[in-house]
Amino acid sequence: MAHKDLIAQQTARDAVEAAHAAFQSLRAFDQEKIDSICSGMAQAALRGAARLGKLASDETGFGKAEDKKEKNRFAAEDVWNHFRNLKTVGVVSSNDSIVEIASPRGVVAAVIPSTNPTSTAIFKIIIAIKSRNSIVLSPHPTAQNSIAETARLMKEAGIGLGLPEGAIQCLTESTIEGTEALMKHRKTAVILATGGIGLVRAAYSSGKPAFGVGPGNVPVFVERTANVKKAVSDVLTGTCFDNGTICASEQAVVVDAPVEAEVRKEFSEQGGHFLNESDAAKVASVLVTSEGKLNAGIVGKSAAFIAEKAGVSIPEGTRCLLADCAGVGRDYPWSVEKLSPTLAFFVEDGVTAGANRCEEILRFGGMGHTAGMHTQDREAAVRYGEQMPASRVIINSPTTHGAIGFSTDLDPSMTLGCGSWGGNVTSDNVSPHHLMDIKRVAFETKPVAGARVETPVASSSPGRASSTVGRAEIAALVDSFLSQKLASEPPKPQASIPAVVHEVSGTPTAEKSQKAVEFVSEADVRDAISGGQKIIIDSKTIVTPAARDLGREKDVFVEI
Repeated sequence: MAHKDLIAQQTARDAVEAAHAAFQSLRAFDQEKIDSICSGMAQAALRGAARLGKLASDETGFGKAEDKKEKNRFAAEDVWNHFRNLKTVGVVSSNDSIVEIASPRGVVAAVIPSTNPTSTAIFKIIIAIKSRNSIVLSPHPTAQNSIAETARLMKEAGIGLGLPEGAIQCLTESTIEGTEALMKHRKTAVILATGGIGLVRAAYSSGKPAFGVGPGNVPVFVERTANVKKAVSDVLTGTCFDNGTICASEQAVVVDAPVEAEVRKEFSEQGGHFLNESDAAKVASVLVTSEGKLNAGIVGKSAAFIAEKAGVSIPEGTRCLLADCAGVGRDYPWSVEKLSPTLAFFVEDGVTAGANRCEEILRFGGMGHTAGMHTQDREAAVRYGEQMPASRVIINSPTTHGAIGFSTDLDPSMTLGCGSWGGNVTSDNVSPHHLMDIKRVAFETKPVAGARVETPVASSSPGRASSTVGRAEIAALVDSFLSQKLASEPPKPQASIPAVVHEVSGTPTAEKSQKAVEFVSEADVRDAISGGQKIIIDSKTIVTPAARDLGREKDVFVEI
């Protein structure tokens, strides 16, 4: 076992290195080339949707091959069509004040679950390459072959269109140690973690940016104004799709008291079977383990399989098992997330009581994920949404399909963030947007009051580049400043003192009664030169730089 773990760790390190080398080329691709590659990969996955779905169902024993085919189609077609025109290269948005520029992140570590293996692999490969990242897939051990085949199929199509050889990697040794090596590798840029709570926590503790997801345990409230026939049909469609393997599938139905009888009747007519108290207890014993945890052996299994395992007889054609539930928590096994066509059934009187029960269910095991409601009262739906600690609140639609963007206008995704409620970094449906860094070039729109405008000054330090502002310009600026400063000061009373002295026999003379001038500008020096005069200065005389240079050059100054 230790030998296998070492191999898995080295395999992960090699995969990241290869993906990082490919990323160096991939990051330079233009939008047209990226989109061509993604389109080709999506088409390849779409052509293989049925085969991959059957491969996943046969390998894992979860769900239904036909429903997995539809999930593969959704990931390959709906996801790609939704993001086809998304700009992910260069300037992606621009106005007068802000220009946004997309930058890829690097190597994406993608952990793939056993419940939705091929569809999640398709989805993550498309959003990674679309945003110019390379990707390394870490398959769940029980779905390794189907995930590897999905990656191979898409990689082959991508390489044919110019994708670098190492841009898509799939680990061949699926171990916890290998996955940890992948997540913690110094060249791994970001993690997409789809799996159990332990895995998500490991991703967050890896020291890398990570997008994780949490458990669902989705409650749905059928309010008294709902179209009951459609509501029941939607609930059964959602919880029975692929035998409930999508985390957004309905796990509990809460019914408004005035429509209880009608709802029960519709469930029975549409393939739901209500268990009596004794049979419900038998099924509960196979739904959860003695430690109160979900029994992995019933995940993604049919209602008939679960009933048979519990030793319970049910009518032929039963799609879903339902049991009246007296409460929420560890003492009520039916109130947990069951990931199978099994529903806890609650009755509450009024929107307030119904919403409170749904919130209780979420807080027990589905914080931040998804909630549903069937109603014709839009205001009630909004109030319900305000109360739910859920990132997605699906109205009048199967929560399974609504949450992933199949039947709603949410971004189509196979990775659903649960926000801070679920300990996740985002409450979004994860998409290519989350695999890009956006640089923003921002131009001033609100000038800062009182801001000083500094004038560059040439450096006199050896070896440093000189300023583009010339010495003469600087001197002129200083002259102007000093002239204005002196002009603003009140004149000092003093005796008439000549600013210049006449030359006698070529030698400057200055009587002791004469005093030095206080200030000399370049203009004063030029006047003295043109008049053949000298300027008397001393240590206290303020001489501008330009005046000093010119005066010394023409020998104008007489110092006393």
